[in-house]
Amino acid sequence: CPPRCLCPAAAPSPTLLCARTGLLAVPPSLDRGAVELRLADNFIGAVGRADFANMSSLVHLTLSRNGLRRLAPGAFADLRALRALHLDGNRLPALSGPQLRGLASLRHLILANNQLAAIDAAAFAAFAATVEDLDLSHNNLPALPWDAVAAMGSLATLTLDHNLLERVPAGAVARLPRLARLDLTANRLRALPPVPGPPGPALAAGGNPLHCNCELLWLRRVAQPGRLETCATPAPLAGRLLGAVPEEELTCRAPAVTAAAAHPPAVTEGQPLRLGCAAVGDPPPALHWLGPDGRVVQNGSRRSVGADGSLELRVATLRDHGGFTCVAANAAGEAAARVEVVVVPLPVPRGRDGGDGDAETGPGPSDMAQAGGNDTWGVPGERRVVAAEVTGSSARIRWLPQRHVPGVRMVQIQYNSSADDALVYRLLPPSSRTFVLRDLAPGRLYELCVSALRVAGDPPAAPRPLGCVSFATAAAPSGCAAPPRPHFLGGTVIIVIGAAIAASVLVFILILTARWKAAGARRPPPALTSVCSQTNG
Repeated sequence: CPPRCLCPAAAPSPTLLCARTGLLAVPPSLDRGAVELRLADNFIGAVGRADFANMSSLVHLTLSRNGLRRLAPGAFADLRALRALHLDGNRLPALSGPQLRGLASLRHLILANNQLAAIDAAAFAAFAATVEDLDLSHNNLPALPWDAVAAMGSLATLTLDHNLLERVPAGAVARLPRLARLDLTANRLRALPPVPGPPGPALAAGGNPLHCNCELLWLRRVAQPGRLETCATPAPLAGRLLGAVPEEELTCRAPAVTAAAAHPPAVTEGQPLRLGCAAVGDPPPALHWLGPDGRVVQNGSRRSVGADGSLELRVATLRDHGGFTCVAANAAGEAAARVEVVVVPLPVPRGRDGGDGDAETGPGPSDMAQAGGNDTWGVPGERRVVAAEVTGSSARIRWLPQRHVPGVRMVQIQYNSSADDALVYRLLPPSSRTFVLRDLAPGRLYELCVSALRVAGDPPAAPRPLGCVSFATAAAPSGCAAPPRPHFLGGTVIIVIGAAIAASVLVFILILTARWKAAGARRPPPALTSVCSQTNG
């Protein structure tokens, strides 16, 4: 029994009682076969990797009210049988994934009254299937890894009161089939998603600045006498208990789009563009965009939707020419506003005689058209960039000479396919007029733009668009394998030649061996030149 500790001999299993003994660290002389260990109300500021090593029989561990600030990664890795861990009343600032590693049998985790401000999504991974009681109350948590919590299939009690939570994702509670009690008291929640039921878990949500509208009708209908959920907004309902508000006063307001515009309203192809949208409603509506083709705009390499609902087009193409629709939606309905976007094709540089500015050094539009490639995103006669000699895996890109653009330091090609949002970049010398793209995927639509970089008078690295093109690679033949690559053919030829040489050498050796044996069979026996005889006597 360690000094200052009590080890009751009458206990049915090895128990160490070291609470209120003034310990500054975990005693090194612990009985490694103990089943229960109580170290509460001491001054243990850190737990190291070896403090609980080889204590594989420990079932109950209490480290409450120690001022604990640091847990070493893997500090509880050997506690495979531990079922209850009490870490409440300490000063832990955060939880990372390795700190609670190895607790495969944990059922009760008490982390109340700490200073937790962040929890890693992997912190609960070791015991997600076994934990039944999780207490995170009286901390400083502005958010929670709800996906990790939703994976706790055995969770029965979730205590989150007195934190800084501002949001509970829709469906997070519904994914906990055994949840019996949920405490969200005294947070910063303005809305609550419906919880499953009836019967559903017992819910406590008082002390939150709830915005009472039609989204809280479900909570009003399950409210019981004595519930303390209070409305903070709107003003006519402020300070009233939710259970005392008639259902007809819990209303929502359909959204209305107040502003929608493009900045700037017209751009040249290849330039960036931003579309802004603002809407009001109760509850605040969610915003999304529909493109000119009527499809929902998704985040990608060329388009991105901001948190405020704005849409940014990093590289405008002629396919963006037309009307984008901003859609605002909430529980009361939808509203839409159309924003017209004008994308101007790049002009064709002309010389004084009406021809190309540098027709003698590069192919003209007629040459490109005869190459068999696809047209630029524009009307015929205004092609700046052309994809020629398009096959299933390659394409030759050609563009007009750019002597009318001064100070070009390099030419940039950027492209991506219809099945991949990642942009691929190529940097070329300023004198380049053509480039062959290789290793393309067959049967895909590619979008490509050519830009001039480091143009005199522009900000550093600001691209000057030279043109864009869309082309499709040939589809792979059905039922036939793709033709072998050149390096595969070269390796095959080398192997065939080597095999032929080896076979020739082997045949030559066999011929020599056969001739030698034949010559030996025809050779006459040697003549006797001297005969000696020996007899007895």
